[in-house]
Formats: sequence, structure tokens, C-alpha cells
Amino acid sequence: MSMEQMPVLELLWNLISRKTDNISKVHYFPQKPAFSKDKKNEVPLLRATPESQGISSQKIEKLLWNLNYGTHTHMHQLMIVKNGKVITECGFAPYNKDFWHASYSLCKSITGIAIGMLMDEGKLQLEDKVLDILKKTRNFMSFIRQKDLTVEHLLTMSSGVSFNETGAVSGNEWVKNFLESSVHFAPGTSFEYNSMNSYMLSAIVTEITGETMMEYLRPRLWEPLGITRVFWETCPKGITKGGWGLFIRPEDAAKIGLLYLQNGKWGNKQLISEDWVCESTSFKIQVPEEMGFGGYGYQIWMGERPGSYVFNGMLGQNVLIYPDIQMVIVTNAGNSVLFQHCEMLDIISSFFSKDYIPSDVLPSNYIKYRKLQKTIAYLEGKQKKRSLFRNGVRNCICSYMEEKTTRNFLERLNGKKYQMQEQYVGIFPLVLQVFHNNYTDGIKSIHFQKKGKNFYICFLEGEICHELQAGICEWKENEIHLHEEVYQLAVRVDAAKDEDGRDVLKIQAAFIEDAAKRNIKIFFKNNDLKEIEIRWTELPGTEMILEGLTSITGSMAEHPIIKGIKEKGIMDILLVLMKQTIEPVTKGFLENKPLTE
Repeated sequence: MSMEQMPVLELLWNLISRKTDNISKVHYFPQKPAFSKDKKNEVPLLRATPESQGISSQKIEKLLWNLNYGTHTHMHQLMIVKNGKVITECGFAPYNKDFWHASYSLCKSITGIAIGMLMDEGKLQLEDKVLDILKKTRNFMSFIRQKDLTVEHLLTMSSGVSFNETGAVSGNEWVKNFLESSVHFAPGTSFEYNSMNSYMLSAIVTEITGETMMEYLRPRLWEPLGITRVFWETCPKGITKGGWGLFIRPEDAAKIGLLYLQNGKWGNKQLISEDWVCESTSFKIQVPEEMGFGGYGYQIWMGERPGSYVFNGMLGQNVLIYPDIQMVIVTNAGNSVLFQHCEMLDIISSFFSKDYIPSDVLPSNYIKYRKLQKTIAYLEGKQKKRSLFRNGVRNCICSYMEEKTTRNFLERLNGKKYQMQEQYVGIFPLVLQVFHNNYTDGIKSIHFQKKGKNFYICFLEGEICHELQAGICEWKENEIHLHEEVYQLAVRVDAAKDEDGRDVLKIQAAFIEDAAKRNIKIFFKNNDLKEIEIRWTELPGTEMILEGLTSITGSMAEHPIIKGIKEKGIMDILLVLMKQTIEPVTKGFLENKPLTE
């Protein structure tokens, strides 16, 4: 069993055991700031109609509807840039098209840019040995195990090092643990996706320059492109994470895609050499077929369309670059898949297939363009009535009745406070707790209150009351502080009856800077509203976490403990317990009622 796997299992067991305090072996310190509304020094891209760039508004409108109504798509943001101009941008409610969003592994491609810049400056070469660069950290163990590891192996995900993403929860010494870790295969002989390869590239940038990678990129990438509202998390040692942790706006991600589309040139300045753009986007190594990509370059995936390439992050974060038609598409979403095999990218591919070639320009069509704008307004939640859209009158009547039902039920709940029988579930989705190393204190009580015409729900977590304005059948934006980190979330409540005639209040809390959403269903046992049952879920979450658990235990299949667990059938029980941890059911009682069964 590798050194990082035991802490992972220990973390999982603590979560299953419903422990919430001091369960992380990684030192926590608040990092993430609030999203700034200051646009000073920001340089926006030009805007244009789709027709002016050779694409019909009707085609774009159909694409938006297909993405919105896809069975497994959970769209957050979309931007399409053609010939350097934005022809479509949409934030699918409650997600704001101008807000930054977690990029997950998409940022690996930006880490690759930093490495390319170091090479352009003559400070680094592909064949440089990692141990020769990180001399301060190497020791006898690392020399034995990583003596042949080069920068190129890190770039192509072919290091073979076993210290992978799970190492992020195993402790604070990520560089040391990576260098001392065992290897699965000789470097350069096979592809194995590992976010710690990207982290090590970031560590190399810091070792060579004396700056974090974020600082290094500021005068070389962020400032020339007019990117000002961007944030990148660091490890406990202050090294930019490199493989994840970047929050970036869709337009700024599009700028970086456009920079590559222009062969590294921005305006009249060459920010990255054309040679590096060509090399990094060229096929270097074959990847497993199930990943859905045609190969891997230097921190960049090969796309389905000939000559295209992708900056890809899990759950639907992408910059798709189509050089042959001068197009960049940026997506942010909350899908439950890790790589390219997903409905969202299948839909995009069907609209911009291998054979699709847009016109140079199309005649202006005000009617179709205006209809596209109305569709965007509806998807962004800015237009409630859909008199011009599918069954508009019926939808309006249904919306009115749902809103009235919810408002009346909240009136009954006004002033009621429920004490939680079990206090281990947090407002923060479990998947985000792990990603940001920010674990819950556990909700102690839930309080409903009306102020004027607005309704609020107060979740008392630890000693902090998260007072959230609840949108009635619509979304309301809120800001909460979680251990001194600031997060934006939108909240919506809907009331209904279940099949047994019980009152049910559904609360959705979408963390609009991330890919996850917390769903809370409160079932009221009796008409007196004295006892509640709460079912907690998150999206995405269950499938992905269980898949990760299966992967971890699978890699330790020959360890005596894991082998014994599997032989006795305990693994199935462990998966059931983990699912109950991700989707717990808790009880609450009206204040002053004894907390008894």
C-alpha cells in the first residue's frame, strides 16, 4: 500500500464515522477570496453577431436548447468565439456568464504554457532531469526511484510515479513524497493521468524563478491579455497547485484559447513561441480509449475534429480550440463524468462536426438574432414568461401555482427553528470539502424567517449562522464564509407534496463558482410541522466519489487488509456506507421538543 493511500482510507473512514473536525492531514489555511466586481485594467474581447462571422443565430439557439435540455448535461456557462470575436455567451441560471468558475484540470494546459515560456527564455529544456532541478529536495530514496524522470515525462503524463491526486489529502510534503514515491513503469513508456505531474511542473517553475507560477505568469500572460480577476490555490508549502485550483472567467479562458489559436501572438507581441504552441498541441502519447481523446500533447488533449485540441477539466470544464474554422468554445458545467465521453461534448460535436465549415459571412437576420437573445435571456433567468416558447401559457400557469404553493407553505414555517438530532452534515458539498480542504463543522439547527417580502433560511453551522435568502421558485444569490473563505451560492426553494401526502420543501444551493450543488429535501412528518426528516444529496457527487473509492481500493487489491475485506464481502458494505455518507438522512425537531426517537 503506497504512503498516500492509507491517509485516504483514513479520511474516508472518518467521513463514514461522521467525524468532521480535524480530519484532514493537510494543513488548512484560508485562501480563496471573494470574486471581485472591479473591472479595472480588464480588456474585453470584441462582440459580434453570429451571422457576421458566418454562423446562423438559429444554429446557436438550437445548440443552447439542446445543451439546456440534455438528460445528463448540467450547463453553467458557455462562450463561443469566432475569428477573435464573441458571438455567443450564456450563463445558465443561476450561473452568471461573467463570474469566475473552478477550472479543475483545465488549468493544466496553463501550467504547460508557463513551462513553454521558461523554455522560450532558455531556462529549461525538455530533457532536463527533475532531480537536477529540485536538488534541495532529493535524497537517496528519490535518486533511486526518480533518477531518469525528465520534464517531458511530466508534460506527457508518462512519469509512472504512483504518488497521484490522492496525495493531496495525505499531508503537506507533496514534492518530497512525489520524488520518493514508487513507480508503476519506466518513465516515458506509458500514459497515466496524474495531476501531481502538473503540480511538479509548477514546483519547477518556482524553483527556477523564485516565484510562484501565478506570480511568474502575471507579467507574461495575465497582464498582456487583460486578465485581472483570476485566482489559483496553492499547496501548504505555497506552491501553485498547477493541476487544479484555478478560478477563471469564461472570457479569460477564451482569451488563452485564442492566444493558442493565434500561434502564441497577442496583438503585435509574441507571448509564447509559435514552436511551443505547435509542439504542445501535437500528438505525443496514446491515451486509453475510454478517455475519449485522440491523444495527449504537453498538458493538452487532442480533439475529435482534425487538428483541434482541448484544455480539459473534469465535470465539463473545457476550452475547445478549432484552428481550421478559427473558433474557440468555452464550457463550464456540473456533469458527472471526468473526461470527454459525455453528453455535453457529444452535443457540441454534433453541431460543429468534422464536416462542418461555416460561411465567411451570412446576411443579417434580425428576427433570428432577436430570438436567440430572448432564448439566452430565458436561460439566464432574466425572462420568466415564455409566451413565445414551447407551451408558454401552460408553463406560466404552472409557475404561478408552484410559486403560490411555496409562498403559502413558507408562511407556515415563518419563525420555526429545528434542532438537528445529528450534527455532522454541512452546507458545503462533500466533494468541495475535499477539493478545497475545507471541512464542515456540522449543521446544528435550521431556522425559517420572513423579513418583509423575503424569506430566509438560517443554517447554524458550528458557531456561524449562514443566513441565506431563499428565492421562491427562482434563484437568489448569497455569500457565505466557510472558515474565512468566501463562496457565492444561489438558493432556491420549492414546496410540494410527496406520494404519501407529506409536505416537502426542496432547497437547492448552487455554489456558482464551482461544479457542485447541494440539494436538501425536508419532509414534514405531520401537519403540525414538529418533526422533519432531511435527505441531503449533492450534484455531481455520489457516482464520482464511489468511482474514486473503487479505484483506490482496486489499486491496493493485493494488500492483505484490502484483500481480506474483499474476500469477506465487506467492500460492498463499505460502498453502501459511503453512499449513505454522501447522501445522508437526518432528523430534526421543533425547538424545545426533546431530541428522542
